[in-house]
Amino acid sequence: MVGNTSRAAIISDRRITGLSANVIAELVTELGPLWHERHQAKLASRPRKRAVGAGAKHRLVFVDRLLVTLVHLRHGVTHDVLACWFKVDRSTITRAIGEVRPLLAERGCTVSSGVRLRTLAEVIDHLGADGKTGIIDGTEIRVRRPAAGRTDRDRFTSGKSKQNAVKTMVVTDGDGRVLFCSPTRPGSCADITHARLLGLVKLLADGPAVEILADAGYQGLGAQTGGRVITPPHRKFKKNAPDRYVEMHERQRKAHSSRRIRVEHGIAHLKNWRALTRHLGRREHISDTVQAVAAVLSHQQTADLAPARTM
Repeated sequence: MVGNTSRAAIISDRRITGLSANVIAELVTELGPLWHERHQAKLASRPRKRAVGAGAKHRLVFVDRLLVTLVHLRHGVTHDVLACWFKVDRSTITRAIGEVRPLLAERGCTVSSGVRLRTLAEVIDHLGADGKTGIIDGTEIRVRRPAAGRTDRDRFTSGKSKQNAVKTMVVTDGDGRVLFCSPTRPGSCADITHARLLGLVKLLADGPAVEILADAGYQGLGAQTGGRVITPPHRKFKKNAPDRYVEMHERQRKAHSSRRIRVEHGIAHLKNWRALTRHLGRREHISDTVQAVAAVLSHQQTADLAPARTM
C-alpha cells in the first residue's frame, strides 16, 4: 500500500483523481461504511473453517481502494501499473475496482447537499419542481469488437462512427451540469429509440411541464410529448426560396444550437475521464463505469458551485 505521504500527495492534487480533497473526504465518509458492510456480508455468506476476521489483514485500506478506482477512471491507468504504484498484487487492484465502482454508480448525480438523482423520472421531477430546462443528447463510447460467431456482433456497430461502440443518453440542466447518464445500449440503437426505451415520452406526457432541448436526432418526440421536447426547426421551404426565408431559418437553428450547446460541454467533461473515451474492459461493466463517472463528476460540479450560491 502507499504511505501516508504518497496518499496525501494523491488526494491534494486534483489532476490525479479529478476530484478535490473535500469531495474525496465526503466519498470516504459515505462509502466506507457501506463497503465494509457489504464486505462483511460477503465473508459471512459462505461456509468457513475460521471465524470472520481471521487470517491476513487487508493491505489496501478503503481510502486507497477509492483512490485506485478514481485514478483508473480518470486516466485509464492499467491495473498492472496501479498494482506497482500501490505495492499490491494486480488481482487486488482488479477486485478493489470491481467493488468500489458499483458503489459510486449507485450514488446517483448530486444536485445539492443530500439530494441525488438516480433515475430519469427523478430528473424530470427535479426539473419540473425548479422550473428548469433540461438538455439531452446521446454519446458513444468505443468498445472492443465482439468475438466472431456471436449472433449480436453487428449490434455494436455504430452507424454514425462506423466503429464498435455503446451509447448512453446524457441529461444536463441549462448550465451544463450532469444530471443523469442512462444505462448503455449497443451502438446501432438510434438516439430517439434509446430515449423511447428509457420511457422519456411517458414521463414527459404524464409528468410536470418541462422543457427539454434536443438535437435533430430526436425529431418526432415533440409531437409525442405535447411540444415538451424542442428540436431544431425543419426546413419548410424549397431550395430556391427567398433569402429572407433562409436567413430566418438559420437564425432559428443558431438560437436553438446556442441554448443546446451546454449538453455538449457536459459530455466533454465526462469524456475527460479516460475510461469513457474507449472502454477496454468487459461490456457488462460499461454501464457502471458511465454512471460512476457521472456520479463523481456531478458531485464535484455541485461542490464547485456551492461557494457561488452562498454569496
